Amino acid sequence: MALEPGRRSASPPDSSGRDSPAPRQWRNHLGTEDTPPKDKHYRKYASGIERALALFDTALQEWADYISFLNRLLKALQARPPSISTIPAKEIVAKRLSQCLNPSLPSGVHQKTIEVYSYIFSVIGKDGLSRDLRLYLPGLASVLSFASLTVRAPFLDLLERYFLDLHPRSLRPAMKSVILALLPGLEEETSEEFDRTLRLVERFKAAIRPPESQDFTEAHSSGDDFFWQCFFLASITGHTRRTGALAYLSRFLPRLGHALQPESSTASSDTTTSAKLSQLVTSPEPGLLIRCFAAGLADDQLLIQRGYLDLLVTHLPMHSEVLQKKSKAGDLELLLRAAIGVTVRRDMSLNRRLWSWLLGPEPPASAEHDGGLDSPTPTSTHHLGFFSSRTNYFEEFGLQPLTRALLSMIKSDTDGNPAERARPYRICLSLMDRWEIGGLVVPELFLPIVDSVRKFKDGKSASKADFTEVLRSASVFFDGVESGLIYGEILALMAQAIGPGDLSVLERRDKLDLVKFILTHFNVREEEMITIHAPLAVLSILCMMEETKVYDEPSDALAPLDAYLSEAALNTAASLLELVPERAFPKEITAKSTPPLDLKILAASFPKMELLKKIRTFYTADQGNLEAASPPFGPQNLAQLLLQKACDLNCSSLSRRESGAEIAAKSRILVLLLSKLPETLSFGTSKLLAALHDCLESDEPIPFITYSSILSLSSHTYATNRITAIEFSNLVVPLVRHAWVYLSASEPKYHVEAVRSLWLLQSALTPSNRDIEATICSLMLEADTAGTFAQRPADPGRRFSVLWTHTLQDNPSALERRGSKATNGDVKGLARIAGMDHYEVMLTRPLFLMLDALADERTQLFMTVKTWLNTLNGLDKLFSVFITKFSELAFLRRRQDVKPSPSHYRDSDDLNLALYFVRSLSNVLRWAPEAAWAILARKLGRSESLHPPLSVITGMDADMPLQEFFLHVCLQCLAHIEVPGEKSEARATQLHRAALTLLHQILLNPFAEQLAKLQLETVLIEKLQQSLKGPDPYVQVLLLDVVYASLKLRELVPAEPPASPTHEKRMAHLEAPRSSRVSLAEKHMVVPPLPPALLKCILAGLSSPSSRPVLDSWVGFLTECLPLYTNSVFQVLIPLVETLCRQIGSTFSNLQRLFRSSEETPSHGAVGPETTLISLLNGLEQVLANGHDRLLAEEARAQVVKSPDQPQGFFGNMVSGVFSSDAPQTRSATANDRLTVLLAFQDAVRMCFTIWSWGQGTDERGQDAISGASLNYTSVRMRNRARRLLEHLFAAETLECLETVIGIWRGALDSANVSKAAEVFNLLPALDGSRPKHTIPAMFNAIYSRTNPGALDPSRRSTLTIELQDTDLVIFLVDYTRSLEDDTMDEIWQDCTAFLKDILANPFPHRQTLPSLLEFAAILGEKVDNTNFGEQRKMRRELADLFLRLLTAIFTARPASFESSGSSNLSEKRPSEASLQSAVVRLPAERADDVVGILASIVPNLPKILVENDRILTAATAISTTVIGPALRSKSFPDTVSKTMLALLQELSRLPNNQKSWKKDLSDAFNDARFFASSLPLVHTGWLPLLKQWTVADKERMPDLLSRLTPPTTAGIVFGVGATSARLEADRKTQLTLRRLATLILACAADAFVADLPAITEKVTELLTATATSSPSSTTRAEVFMLLRALVLRTSAVHLAPLWPVINAELHAAIASVVAPDHSTASDTYGNASVMQACKLLDLLVCVAPDEFQLHEWLFVTDTIDAVYRPQFGGSGGYQPAALVDEVCEELGAVGLGFVGGVEGAPTVQASAVGSSSGHRRPLLGTPGGISDEVSMERKDELVAKVLRPFFGQLSIHAFESTYAMAPVDREGCVAGLVKDVFDERSIVKGL
Repeated sequence: MALEPGRRSASPPDSSGRDSPAPRQWRNHLGTEDTPPKDKHYRKYASGIERALALFDTALQEWADYISFLNRLLKALQARPPSISTIPAKEIVAKRLSQCLNPSLPSGVHQKTIEVYSYIFSVIGKDGLSRDLRLYLPGLASVLSFASLTVRAPFLDLLERYFLDLHPRSLRPAMKSVILALLPGLEEETSEEFDRTLRLVERFKAAIRPPESQDFTEAHSSGDDFFWQCFFLASITGHTRRTGALAYLSRFLPRLGHALQPESSTASSDTTTSAKLSQLVTSPEPGLLIRCFAAGLADDQLLIQRGYLDLLVTHLPMHSEVLQKKSKAGDLELLLRAAIGVTVRRDMSLNRRLWSWLLGPEPPASAEHDGGLDSPTPTSTHHLGFFSSRTNYFEEFGLQPLTRALLSMIKSDTDGNPAERARPYRICLSLMDRWEIGGLVVPELFLPIVDSVRKFKDGKSASKADFTEVLRSASVFFDGVESGLIYGEILALMAQAIGPGDLSVLERRDKLDLVKFILTHFNVREEEMITIHAPLAVLSILCMMEETKVYDEPSDALAPLDAYLSEAALNTAASLLELVPERAFPKEITAKSTPPLDLKILAASFPKMELLKKIRTFYTADQGNLEAASPPFGPQNLAQLLLQKACDLNCSSLSRRESGAEIAAKSRILVLLLSKLPETLSFGTSKLLAALHDCLESDEPIPFITYSSILSLSSHTYATNRITAIEFSNLVVPLVRHAWVYLSASEPKYHVEAVRSLWLLQSALTPSNRDIEATICSLMLEADTAGTFAQRPADPGRRFSVLWTHTLQDNPSALERRGSKATNGDVKGLARIAGMDHYEVMLTRPLFLMLDALADERTQLFMTVKTWLNTLNGLDKLFSVFITKFSELAFLRRRQDVKPSPSHYRDSDDLNLALYFVRSLSNVLRWAPEAAWAILARKLGRSESLHPPLSVITGMDADMPLQEFFLHVCLQCLAHIEVPGEKSEARATQLHRAALTLLHQILLNPFAEQLAKLQLETVLIEKLQQSLKGPDPYVQVLLLDVVYASLKLRELVPAEPPASPTHEKRMAHLEAPRSSRVSLAEKHMVVPPLPPALLKCILAGLSSPSSRPVLDSWVGFLTECLPLYTNSVFQVLIPLVETLCRQIGSTFSNLQRLFRSSEETPSHGAVGPETTLISLLNGLEQVLANGHDRLLAEEARAQVVKSPDQPQGFFGNMVSGVFSSDAPQTRSATANDRLTVLLAFQDAVRMCFTIWSWGQGTDERGQDAISGASLNYTSVRMRNRARRLLEHLFAAETLECLETVIGIWRGALDSANVSKAAEVFNLLPALDGSRPKHTIPAMFNAIYSRTNPGALDPSRRSTLTIELQDTDLVIFLVDYTRSLEDDTMDEIWQDCTAFLKDILANPFPHRQTLPSLLEFAAILGEKVDNTNFGEQRKMRRELADLFLRLLTAIFTARPASFESSGSSNLSEKRPSEASLQSAVVRLPAERADDVVGILASIVPNLPKILVENDRILTAATAISTTVIGPALRSKSFPDTVSKTMLALLQELSRLPNNQKSWKKDLSDAFNDARFFASSLPLVHTGWLPLLKQWTVADKERMPDLLSRLTPPTTAGIVFGVGATSARLEADRKTQLTLRRLATLILACAADAFVADLPAITEKVTELLTATATSSPSSTTRAEVFMLLRALVLRTSAVHLAPLWPVINAELHAAIASVVAPDHSTASDTYGNASVMQACKLLDLLVCVAPDEFQLHEWLFVTDTIDAVYRPQFGGSGGYQPAALVDEVCEELGAVGLGFVGGVEGAPTVQASAVGSSSGHRRPLLGTPGGISDEVSMERKDELVAKVLRPFFGQLSIHAFESTYAMAPVDREGCVAGLVKDVFDERSIVKGL
């Protein structure tokens, strides 16, 4: 580029030229003028041009005016004096001419414009055009993209005539722009101008060659490297011009391939030329060539992709040195990623070309070939060279980079985008279409793809739908992979996981997890897989496991295998084995199959290592392909090996006492094999039996899971006929002995599972076998001692009671219907009989052994059986056993039909047996609860259910109750007389006595007589207290009876029910009518006070651990003693309840701890915690019931007459859920007693809620999964008991209990335990006593008790013992009502409406809760709308009136609350605090105070609540007027606006027919000057969506704002304060209007304001004429640049054409002003803020790179390879960058970031870090990793030092790096940066 003469050329390069008197001469001449000649002819010439230019601003209306203007301008130019060759006002002339080349103008205007250009170029000549190229080329650059045929020829003439002869240094910076300008002329190869344009491109290429260039070929020279680099850059960035680029490349790109083998002596010269051409297009940066192809292959148009693929095949083959040697590995992978990306189109034309490129040239079959990339070759196959097949070619050159490329795609972070994540899967599927490629690539990618799917599932951002989509694509790929490859990879993973190696435990676990993921989510069930590969895989795993046991020996250096790994590997083998069908192992040997070998021969032939080696060879060498090789083992041999390996593993595990989980997994494998393999296969059963016996007969206890596995294995081995019945029976005794251990009552962990295992064993033995029953009997009698000092311990009885309970609930068919999982090795196929149907098989004899204990009260077992009978839930089954036994007695069936004389016993009659059964039944009825009599009375004995039928005994065919049948049995016993003989007589007499006793029990109810007073209670109580420390707890029971008897002596009562222990079902008296309770107190008698030691004794007994086995007796004792506390019951109530609650709490904690622990640590407690818990709850219930009964009686005595003027209203006549009497009660006498009872109630409610919540919500986690069934049984039992107690408490005191529950809810919110708070809403519907019709009125009472207690009846007031605010209660009311079913509305409707009416009659006391009550009313309206009940119009109208009145009451009772509610959200501006708050649960007080949030949730449902449009509009208007309006017009706006406020406004805008109110509110806010002080998060989430809706609804917003912009004026400007104030005000208004325009454009969709673009352009052009002294002034430049940024982001590039001349000129002036002298015109016009915004506009344009801007980009930044590689020019001048920012940077003295000389190394720039972390292209200013824009705008030197100097120094290199990285633009980040600037009010001028 020619340098100008003068001072600049003489100064050294580093000089800035600042100190010379002449103005600085820019290499970039835009905006500078030559020194004008001082003669009159020139002045006349210049004035003529100025007059012509003035017409542009005034006279242009239509296109004809443009031609007129151009004619005038041409005439003025032609009037120049001959001696003058300069153009006056040349920058304005160039700007106007470029504006005349607007695409929207007709071609006649374009022709005339080119004519004017041509004249100007003829005037200024070659040197002038070289100097002013930057002035004129930008206007011409875009012509070919829109030129008509009549314009193209003159345009090309212009270029040929004037531009080709320019100096190369002048053309060099603009080369990319010139190429982009010419490429549209190459798009149509059939057009007239195509060849001419093509030649012109070639001539430009020649024009910039250095003089010393050497020609390689006719078209290529050594100096063309710069042209090619520019061309590649143009192709990369010019998306719309890629068709022309492709046409040029197909003709002139050198062929970069070389022959695969030398053919002749001329090859060396060809090779040299090829190398030079290769150097030509890859120097200095080979990556640009590759990125040019990558960009073309990623194009949206199929034809362009096809063209670039053709180019790859013909010009850039895979084996070329450019790809294999010169380019970096990452570049080749980039090209491959783009190339294989075409396969997702599923287009054969693309795929065919891709295969040709990847597989290389086809071996020539004749002398003719397609002239591709190989040199001419002879026909002989001997000269095929290095590669005999195309597969070898791909494997040599393409396999590794293609694999790396695909791996990088698979592992890339796709931000949770399922389509992008699935893209490499679809590509791999397409590659599999060619076996030469897929066969090599897929084995490398199979596992990474599967692992990528797994990681996507585990990722936090993946939803279920996204994962399903990704899995679907991956499954299609998976199904295309060969079965052998899949299972080969699975086995490789297993070998890495459990084989020898250096992998850590975590890595090994990850491998196993991946295998599990494959088996779970992919199809591994094809026929070939499940019949051949899966059995081989199982065998391999078993061999590996056997091998690890060898490595586990201490002598080996390897560490033993992790227990988790071992278990997981075995479970994987089991999962695979489950897939294998029985047909995989045929029973008969076919002709083709290999004959099976004998077991010993087989074991000798294939040792462990040999087995693994054969299988590994099959999968590695043959890739598991059954067509290429046969399986390593035949089916019979494989089955034999599997069975033997599984048997050996089980035997070794049992002998080594391995962990239970591992034994379970191994036994499951063997069980599965036994069920699938033919029974003819033999294996080491004797060895297995020995191992089982050895394990079972050891003295050490075995884990339950081990026992369960052994039992399952034994049963299945027997069921498949592998062992004999005798061998199986030998296992029964040890198995049952171990099961008996797990039935311990103190350890309920495995109860259900142990009982099910016994019935599984019984099923295998068949029901006719009684081995289990016999074993149980022997175990029950083991510790018994007969004789005078007989001992029968209680533990066997407790174990049997567990067995009985769970047997009667055992129903396998119901479990299958519920989908219960098989556990511990249970395999489907072995049917299990139901215990509830066959209980007699196992339990009959043990049952009678239990009942025998009732005959001897001295033994511990007696008390156990007695307690068991009191809690038994299967009494009918027990009586059925007796019926069966009686029906078997022969003498009972003999009846005298002729005469009624008694018959005789015979010798054959078994009288001892009959006596035994009758005594047993008598004992049962003696000790059974009263419920037993009800069963006997209700239960019918079916006569035909037994054989012989019961009618033989009873003499009647009809069914009869059981007690009647037993009566007949007694009568039959009495009907027979004895037979001679002493022994027989004694037996008959005993039988008669027993029968009479039984008959007496049946016919009479027992009662007790009162005895005289003996005053024994004091001594006996003391003895009872001492017995608590004794070793035998059963002594306490006898003492309790005696103590109670002595206490009953204190009062004389004729008869009293017997003191029978209570059980958990007894609560009838709490449900009795309340009037009967009151009557209890009518009979008053004086009794002596009870001794004080009694209470201490009771409390000690309830607390003592030694009393746990007999706790029911203590509870019964307590129950019967309570009535004796006549007047002092309230004194003992609190200590009793405290003690009971404390014991309940500790017992419940122990029970929870038991089920959480995964360790089996047997405790030595005698009684299970669940039994203790239920007994304590029974006691608590009795105490509370007695106390409440006394309280009711006391209050009934104190009642007074109701006053006649009691106020009537909702609270006067509402039916409360609590007890009620006809008159109000006086509290003075009974207040303390009532408070005592209520405190006890509250303790009980809290404790019951804790129990009821067990196993719910978050508590469900952390439980031991193995004991799931027992946990479920126990927790359901405990929860049901607690629920029943809660129901009774609620029925007695609804209000107080409800407040207690609300208190629990409130406390859970304080502790942020959301799940516990939610449990409260699950509890209330579960209680019968808390139905909504009781609960809702009680809530109203609680609310009124706190807000206005005077309006409430005293009987309905709360005692306020629970610390609750009225807001807590109302929020609970809202949440509770929301949780109700819609159909419950008819129950509560009347109460709710009456309540709301009473509230509205006096709303002031409720002012804090009115918003929440409005939410309550809204919920009512929503729910009623969903029911038929809500179809009553009168009722809906009434609710609508109430709702509107409530709304009005809120606005009148809380007028100042909305501003505070808005200002309370100031923390939203601080993201850290807001994020902290969002993580915490909102408390009721906060919710109740959030009026705006409540209204925002209600507004969407206004149509449901108010129904009629008028009412909806009234409510919306009221909200707008009272809430929205004041907040938006507040003095502290926009701080009064919160996120919820904007949500409310958005909901209002969606209401129908509500346009007027919300639009006005939004308009007022938007036009408020303080609007731009809003917080950025609110702008993005709230304001912008609102403004979009506002603008869509009203199209006049943009014209209205534009009309407010006034053109700058200098008329009437005077100096002084007044003039300055007026100018500042004009500046402020203009700035705000421009920011509003930018905000609207950002808020709306792309191209929303295209229709308004001419008006916007006109206004922008006007404002850009402002000066520092105009009004408005040039201060508004910053906002104009913001508006232009918004247009660039939201407008398509095609619509921006009229703006480019304005943008170019303005950007140039603004950036050039940085180095202008202080107080110069340029410096005053462009302030610091304007310069900053101009830089951000340029930064954005470089980042987004609109197509048209790329034609002008060279004006501002170096957009060629010179940005990185500085060229070496001859002469003293050297290279000087000509881009504006580089010149300014040089002027400012900045040190540019390093240029890389030569071709070695890649450019490494700090600016490239911008956006690299996220893979997006972002601006350089104000983005993470870029240059910070946080700097003070006051001082220019600080702005230059901190921002502008680094920005100018890095922008060119950043632009090149961004293009090189080919990353997508982060448009959202660009928008966020602009919003941040627009809403920064610091740059808005302030008034004086």
